[in-house]
Amino acid sequence: MTNIVATSAINILALVILSKMVFSNSVLIRGRKRPFFCAIVLSIIVILAEIGTIVAGEGGSAWRSLNMVSNVVGFMLTPFIPVVLLSIFDSKALKARLYLLLPALLNGIAAVLSPFFGLLFSIDAENRYSRGNLFIFFVAVYMFHLLLLVGLSLRKGRGHLYSIHWSIFSLTLFVVAGTVIQLVFPAVYSSWHIVTLALFLYYLLLSEHDGRLDFLTGLFNRSAFERDIGILKKSKRYTVIVLDLNDFKMVNDTLGHEYGDTVLKKVAAIIRESFDHECSCYRIGGDEFYVLCKCPDPEQIKRQLKSMTTRLAEERIQDSVLPTVAYGLSISQPDMPDFQALLKAADEEMYLYKQRQKEKKKSDEEMVLAIAGDE
Repeated sequence: MTNIVATSAINILALVILSKMVFSNSVLIRGRKRPFFCAIVLSIIVILAEIGTIVAGEGGSAWRSLNMVSNVVGFMLTPFIPVVLLSIFDSKALKARLYLLLPALLNGIAAVLSPFFGLLFSIDAENRYSRGNLFIFFVAVYMFHLLLLVGLSLRKGRGHLYSIHWSIFSLTLFVVAGTVIQLVFPAVYSSWHIVTLALFLYYLLLSEHDGRLDFLTGLFNRSAFERDIGILKKSKRYTVIVLDLNDFKMVNDTLGHEYGDTVLKKVAAIIRESFDHECSCYRIGGDEFYVLCKCPDPEQIKRQLKSMTTRLAEERIQDSVLPTVAYGLSISQPDMPDFQALLKAADEEMYLYKQRQKEKKKSDEEMVLAIAGDE
């Protein structure tokens, strides 16, 4: 018992250190920190509950109440940890799917009722623990939420040039393995050692991922772009898109940099939402954006670009100062295998498009002035 309590105490100390690391991390997205802290706190509470069951289980009937309370807390909170982990990765994942929390809530009710009806566990008058008839329900709920974490993570991350969803999948299997070992061999307290280690690995994984993001817009940054080029070059066919805002300097000069940042965030959100999961979007710097797509189909790419320009036009109805976007694209060909050549071709096409937009704007302004002069 002493060894188990000591190692559990080490796990708790490690998690306390991890919580400090999370809040002092300048790379992690701010929205990740609160759910990460919740996952750490839940883990600490459940580890304390497990210590309570071990200590109380060694005592006589006088320790029965502590044994029951500790088991209730452990059974009730454990299935929520994968849910919180999912919130760290994707805070919006469950907002539209709150019904997926129903199994965990039902498990919580069963845990609270177990001291009276022996649903998940029972502790007799002599303080002897045994699994209840519905213990398998607890296992099923816990596994369901682990699989939910895997499924929604895979769905969100699929298709990007660089993705962490397979790493999350591997981590989840790691946690499942530790849980299964303890379920099969109850005397082997492996679950929370595994969960503690998984939280540290999760922290490292997300720190690496968020270090690839542009702080202002949430798109991938230049560093991520440079790394993803190497991945993209392995594909025989792909598309490079260069985008640039028109007259963005004027927006900054006349309305201020704070409004300029708002414009960049609006445009970045539209760019990201206009392209499918086969495309990765980047803010390279200032008002310059790149999109790398594994799709070589020009019609599909043009549909997505049209969707982008349509959405920007709709947004300008609400905010007339929002600038237009010039873009150019280049699709890899057997006679043009070099990425830099493709990027240069897309950049040149973007500048030609920008020039045509300026000429059209000037022509429209001259027409308005001519009409006003006639009047």
